[in-house]
Amino acid sequence: MSKQKAVLSEEQAKTRRGRSVALAVTLGVLVAMFYVITIVKLGPGIMDRPL
Repeated sequence: MSKQKAVLSEEQAKTRRGRSVALAVTLGVLVAMFYVITIVKLGPGIMDRPL
């Protein structure tokens, strides 16, 4: 069984790269949103609690 790789045209590669960047940015924004929401829900007193 021979494995053949698909050869992408320049336009297809550019589209795929753009889609990957958009997905990475979206994921980064979601992570940042969850982080900020968590900090806001915990409140400012979270830093004053004993460990």
